[in-house]
Amino acid sequence: MLRTHTCGELKKEHAGQVVVLCGWVHRRRDHGKLIFIDLRDRYGYTQVMFSPKDSPDAHRVAMDLRSEFVIRLKGLVNARPKNNINPNIPTGEIELIARELEILNPSLTPPFEIEDDLVLSEDVRLPYRYLDLRRPRMLGLMKARHQLNQLMRNFLSAEGFIEVETPVLTKSTPEGARDYLVPSRVNPGKFFALPQSPQLFKQLLMVSGFDRYFQIAKCFRDEDLRADRQPEFTQMDMEMSFVEEEDIFSVSENMFARVLKELKGVDLVLPFPRLSYREAVEKYGSDKPDIRHNKDNAREFSFLWVVDFPLFKYDDEEKRWDSEHHPFTSPHPDDLGLLDAGDLSRVRSRSYDLVLNGSEIASGSIRIHDQALQRRIFEILRIPDEEIGARFGFLLEAFKYGAPPHGGIAFGLDRILSILFGTESIRDIIAFPKTQKAVCPLTQAPSDVENKQLKELHIRTVD
Repeated sequence: MLRTHTCGELKKEHAGQVVVLCGWVHRRRDHGKLIFIDLRDRYGYTQVMFSPKDSPDAHRVAMDLRSEFVIRLKGLVNARPKNNINPNIPTGEIELIARELEILNPSLTPPFEIEDDLVLSEDVRLPYRYLDLRRPRMLGLMKARHQLNQLMRNFLSAEGFIEVETPVLTKSTPEGARDYLVPSRVNPGKFFALPQSPQLFKQLLMVSGFDRYFQIAKCFRDEDLRADRQPEFTQMDMEMSFVEEEDIFSVSENMFARVLKELKGVDLVLPFPRLSYREAVEKYGSDKPDIRHNKDNAREFSFLWVVDFPLFKYDDEEKRWDSEHHPFTSPHPDDLGLLDAGDLSRVRSRSYDLVLNGSEIASGSIRIHDQALQRRIFEILRIPDEEIGARFGFLLEAFKYGAPPHGGIAFGLDRILSILFGTESIRDIIAFPKTQKAVCPLTQAPSDVENKQLKELHIRTVD
């Protein structure tokens, strides 16, 4: 290791020890013969003093130090006098008296200071995201994201769930938004699609007998963007066999009770309140109401289940019925007669959304597990037989081999974190986000590619 300790580790009990630290020069102060710097790394700050008396060589090199230089230094830990203690940082009782100093890498003057109390536009921050992420607030948000992932993983693992990764290069299937397509070089003229969700694969895992599955999954949707939407996003995906809605609600509520307690110190009241889709729309004018406005609910963060969504919605442009959520959602058993009678506007689904403070943070459903009913839904949606076979034949075939009743839910991790930590947009809790135009200002993606690459893929661009 190039260092013996981190910049947030040294305390008064380390006084008298010779240690080695590495990090970035956060701030430099020249007091004549004495030079002070605050050395920063991911773990915190340590004050370092350079004196020509203690080490003339280190002092001479320190005169060239500037903000964000990367350095390595050896020094003696010294207890600060009481009147010089800084109670605002964990290392505030000590300082390091430098004996050796090595500049590992100099730095240009950054386009903005590595401080939290600056008002910076994304036009400035995103092209220099690696500098933006050095700010304590951004580092804190990334650590919170890590903690959320770990809390959910540990909770679900303890509940008997198995984490399974599903393919990223998959088949184009209609799930409510445009697919991102990837051309296949070895199969000219054919395309993979990046998954809008792991929907079909997690259902196949239930057919496989896995019983309880989860995954922190990357999902891709080519849709118009806004503050709480990205072309690639992350969801905590889960599926369970031999369950009904109540089982999924219970697991979800207990998981959030654990998460909110650990991350925010909040004790949630369980179970979460519920509203039918019709009640929510009639009472609040929205299918994701913010019920904190109720006098009895002036909270935890306010969670709400919205249930009994319509199974279908009518597409006026194409003059046909479409799925309200996706075509694998099971109809409400009490409404199967309406389905047979063709009264589609009144058919309810076994789907549910979880709403937090007026934002939808999760969506799920009890799935269709009978291949005859699934084919019937495809027919109502006017998906031609040849398209059913081409797009979903593998799923219908799997249902012939003993598919259990199953259901699941997917939680939008980006949106959840944004609400819990009060960020202006979900871009603040994504390490390297895209803009609202689906562009990465850091890497300049998407970008042009060479004609040679296009030729290998049997593709050409047209104006």
